[in-house]
Amino acid sequence: MNVTISPLTIDLHDAVIGLWQQCEGVGLSEADSLEGIESYLERNPGMSFVATIDGAVVGALLAGHDGRRGYIHHLGVHPDHRRKGLGRLLVERCLAVLGAAGIRKCHLFIFNDNEGGIAFWKSLGWTHRSDIRVASRMIESGAKGGP
Repeated sequence: MNVTISPLTIDLHDAVIGLWQQCEGVGLSEADSLEGIESYLERNPGMSFVATIDGAVVGALLAGHDGRRGYIHHLGVHPDHRRKGLGRLLVERCLAVLGAAGIRKCHLFIFNDNEGGIAFWKSLGWTHRSDIRVASRMIESGAKGGP
């Protein structure tokens, strides 16, 4: 198996979305549109990665940071290529790049019912946090704010 790990670029958007759609536990939304992913990659250059075999995308990880903490939003490996270390390779590359940027802690988002994903992250040494929760709110387009 000749795997190449390289930065995720916007020209791979359709292939990556298609892959993530095949991965149970990966929740996609309008934020994963071409424009949304393009904006995210521009704000976090070189932080997200794809795994390819013979030019086909078989794994993808979307990650970035806010200057303090790293965040992994999506990780998916094609069902035919799981349990071969591709997810681990993608995570290791991501953490190396975040570390080089001075980021010392990374969080990830995972659904509570994603048992396979939870087991995967535990196997890599990640710790489930029960002391915090994620809260979300939609923001209207063009919302005005400020003092």
